[in-house]
This record gives sequence, C-alpha cells and structure tokens, in this order.
Amino acid sequence: AAYDSIKDLHHVVPTGRFMRNIHRWSAHVMVAAVLLHMVRVFYTAAYKGARQLNWVVGILLLAVTLGLSFTGYLLPWDQLAYWAVTIGANIAQSPREVTDALGVTPWFDPGGLQKEILLGSSAVGPDALIRFNLLHVVILPLALTGLMGVHFWRIRKDGGLARPADAAARLGPSPEPIKPVFTAAPQKTYGLMAFVRGSSPSVGRTPEDTLPSWPHLLYAELAVLMALTAAVLILGFFFDAPLKEPANPLIPENPAKAPWYFLGLQELVSFSAFMGGVGVPGITLLGLVLIPYLDRAPGVEGRWLAGPGERRVALLALVYGLATVIGLEAFAIHFGWLRQWFPAIPQLVITVVNPATVLTLLYAGLSLVVIRRTRSVRLGAVALFTCFLAGFVVLTVIGVHFRGPNWEFFWSPSQWPIH
Repeated sequence: AAYDSIKDLHHVVPTGRFMRNIHRWSAHVMVAAVLLHMVRVFYTAAYKGARQLNWVVGILLLAVTLGLSFTGYLLPWDQLAYWAVTIGANIAQSPREVTDALGVTPWFDPGGLQKEILLGSSAVGPDALIRFNLLHVVILPLALTGLMGVHFWRIRKDGGLARPADAAARLGPSPEPIKPVFTAAPQKTYGLMAFVRGSSPSVGRTPEDTLPSWPHLLYAELAVLMALTAAVLILGFFFDAPLKEPANPLIPENPAKAPWYFLGLQELVSFSAFMGGVGVPGITLLGLVLIPYLDRAPGVEGRWLAGPGERRVALLALVYGLATVIGLEAFAIHFGWLRQWFPAIPQLVITVVNPATVLTLLYAGLSLVVIRRTRSVRLGAVALFTCFLAGFVVLTVIGVHFRGPNWEFFWSPSQWPIH
C-alpha cells in the first residue's frame, strides 16, 4: 500500500511528481545546509563563551536532521529504500561484532536491542514502516521544532550573532543614533554584524552600535530563502526522485547504498561494521559536543579562522587530512586488509585495527602534535575538525561515484555505475 501510494503520487496526482521531487531535493539541501552551518560556526569560533550550550543544541539539531532524512528514506517502500534502511539497521546491530567475539551475545546483546528499537522487529518490514512513518511525520518534527526554538532563543540571549569585539569600529561610527524601526524616518546602517548586544536582559538595552533584526536580518534571510527555493524548484523540475521496483527482501540491491550523507560511514563499515558505523561516529559526535568545554581560551569570534596561526594550521590539516584518507583508502583497496591477509585472524583484532580506527588515530595524532607545539586547544581542535571534514568529503565522494556492484572500486569514469 505504501508503494502504491507513491506510484499514485508520482503518476496520477496532478503535480504529485513535482511535489515529491521538491521534498527530496529540499531534504538534501537541508542536510547540506546544517553541515555547512556547523562548519561556519566552528571556524568563526562562534561556540565560545556563553554560546557553549547552543553549540550542543546545534549538534542535537544535526542528529535530528539526519534522523529525519534516514526515516523518510524507507517510506516509498521500493528496493532502494528497503536496502538502504537495511544497511542502517545492520549498523545499529553492529555491536554484535564485539559481543559475538566475546561470546556474551546470548546474555548481553545491545546491538540486537538497538536494531529492534529502530525497526520494531528483528527485520525491516511493516512494523519498521509504521515506526519510521511515525518518527518522520510526528516525533522528529516536534523535536526539531522544540530544538530550533531553543536554538534561536539562545542566540538572542547570548548576545545575537557572533561578531568580532571591534564590530562597531569595523562598521564605522554612526552619525546619529539608529532610530526605532517603527518610524517612517530613513535609517543609516552599516551592515548586518549584530542585532542585539550583551548576554542578559540588563545589558545592551540601548540601540547604539547594534542593528535591529527587523528589517535588516529579515531582508537577508528572505534573499537566501528565495535563492534556495528557486534552486530546489529547478532541481525538482529537471531531476526526478528515484522510485525503483517494490521492496523485495529476496533480491538485494547491488550495490545497496545508503543516502549520500551516510556513504562515508558505509565506506568505513565495509571494513568494520561496529567501528565504522558506531565507534568512530560516536567518538566524533562526543568530540564535537566537548569542543566548547575543552577550548576555554579567549579567541576571536565572528571571523573566519582569525586567531593566531589558525589559517596555517587549517591549511596544514587540510593537506594532511586529504593525503591520509586518500592514501589509506588506496592502500586498503589495492592490498586489502587484515582479513584478506590472515583469514583466521580473530574478529576483535579487525574491530580494533581497521581503516576507520587507523584514520581516527592519525587525525588525533596531528591534533595532539599541534596542541603540544602551540599550547592551544583551539588550534588542536581546528586541526582535528579540518581533518575529519576532509575525510568525510573524500569518503563520501568514493562511496557515491567509485563504488559499484559488490562494492567493487571503479577507477575509470566509464565504469562508474549509473544512479
């Protein structure tokens, strides 16, 4: 019934295909926008001081956004959706990789519990479809709305948009105080650097050296809204959302690929399901949450990589991060990994020593070297964040364009699978 409803929407409902295409492209743009926003906040040091809590709320918003995209992926109930979600469910079950090796799965099975909580059963089926639909259209949107409310409220409470301490001097002195926006008199403004001042209601009550959010911020947001809406409409008009054959558990997709934003994980999962799908992502999320609490030194807020040495460290980390992930992937693809060399090797060894853990250790090593030489947690965080960003991009590109049937690697563009 789910698949038939999508077919009706796609082929019978007037403009139904266009609406579905808009929904799909909007979801992709939303994930990309949240990721880019996190990058901007980090590199402008906008998580410092009173904004620590809002950074954590932002990480939760990223998780909810990915959850919305993942749960929506199953709802068409076609082959692409079914097998992509099957991959996600197997990642949720991947702690069994460790518990099976230790022989404790019959008594302690967190992987099986995670998979059952996610799907409502032991396999992708009608129970999972109902659960994902409820998550997608009710629970996660409510969570998103609540977190967005807290996020925007904290922006105002924490002093408005992050900006340099000398923002007023950069904008230039105003010849006269800014008049209230509800008057008809023209206002002379110098940019969109801020819209409130201070971090509590008792600070920054006067409008000097500030810009009201209405109408200045609203104009900028409307311009971005119009540009993104036009882009999504154009993409939705020319590129259809995929709809393959009805889901069939007996005929797996080959290759069965997750959505693009999870393909970096899928690349690492091909070596170790637990470390690639749970361990390293969990460590990464924990590190992101802890950044503002570890980096307590005062810094330059509101400007891209404006602190001493930040640009140089970011460039070094970018080169190192790209070279490391490309070299490691090339080695693993060409020569294989431990299982190919030693077929009888214990699974625990592969779980501990695999490309995901090696890459994480190499990135963390650079960060520790930077901290030791500069005595700056901020520079160490810049190095680590840049490395993981480079790794995410490279692994995603490999998963999208260079992996074909049986997860084989394709060097030549003429061999790339057609999506």
